Amino acid sequence: MPSTTAGEPIPIETSHEDMIHDAQLDYYGKRLATCSSDRTVKVFDVVDGEAQRSTGHTLKGHTGPVWQVAWAHPKFGQILASCSYDGKVFIWKEQQGQGPSPGGWTKIKEHTLHKASVNSVSWAPHELGAILACASSDGTISVLTFKNDGTWGADVFEGHAIGCNAVSWAPAVQPGSLIAHQPNNTVPGQQPATVHSVKRFASAGCDNLVKIWAFREETQEWVKEEVLEGHTDWVRDVAWAPNIGLPRSYIATASQDKTVLIWTKDSPTSPWVKTALDPSGTASTTGGAPAPAGKFPDVVWRVSWSLAGNILAVSCGDGKVTLWKENLKGVWECVSDMTS
Repeated sequence: MPSTTAGEPIPIETSHEDMIHDAQLDYYGKRLATCSSDRTVKVFDVVDGEAQRSTGHTLKGHTGPVWQVAWAHPKFGQILASCSYDGKVFIWKEQQGQGPSPGGWTKIKEHTLHKASVNSVSWAPHELGAILACASSDGTISVLTFKNDGTWGADVFEGHAIGCNAVSWAPAVQPGSLIAHQPNNTVPGQQPATVHSVKRFASAGCDNLVKIWAFREETQEWVKEEVLEGHTDWVRDVAWAPNIGLPRSYIATASQDKTVLIWTKDSPTSPWVKTALDPSGTASTTGGAPAPAGKFPDVVWRVSWSLAGNILAVSCGDGKVTLWKENLKGVWECVSDMTS
């Protein structure tokens, strides 16, 4: 029999001394990284859904609130990136203990090219390599690339006027590749020709826009591919949905204007089409009058897709997290509602 508390959230005591801004599980869901206004990052081992206090590590070095943390794919090792109000991005690596000496976390890279707060960090799909995108309040976006010779390259370019709030990578899988016609002249035992994947990500800015950037191999530079206009205030977060190779692409955006927009692109040549989530039909908001149609009761801070890309979590300033799913008619419905 499953326990009766299986579906209930488990509070985790982190011992942070100030507000927690982000919490991220690693690829296997075995470790939890948190970051806070107390200028620290903490890493916990998670066993049966509960953080083990005895195995926690505190990573110190930032001189301002730490806004976000991001785990790299485990094929690169136990690597964690953090970004802060101090304008810096740190990349941390866990070193395995040798003999009797215990292992620990060490800083392997300090990225200091931004002139203001760095608000978001996001690792590229592992197929593209160890690549980290960073979004800053100075209006620029930087992309750090770990090279074969052990050095880091950095591209910095203007992203959004006033500032950039979030970045999210497109899947490495090309849309439609799952059902694309496979050439049948491949030699038995030989790998079929791989589909060339493009380095591409979306950024959200204080100019109320979402921009899509792609790397041009021939010129070795990042170019702006598309601009998505639809929000009427700062765009706080952007999340590109995972894709297993189906033709349609999805991007979710959350804004200060109290809306969440789902952008869909039916094929690589189609335009992006936007749809607003409508929370007015869901359970009544906590106190007060219900929000107007198409608007959440408060600022929407974060959006996050499930691993399969079919469920979207929305975190609102009223303390609620709602889960959304697209029904067979193409309408987005709220399927769960949790109060933190």
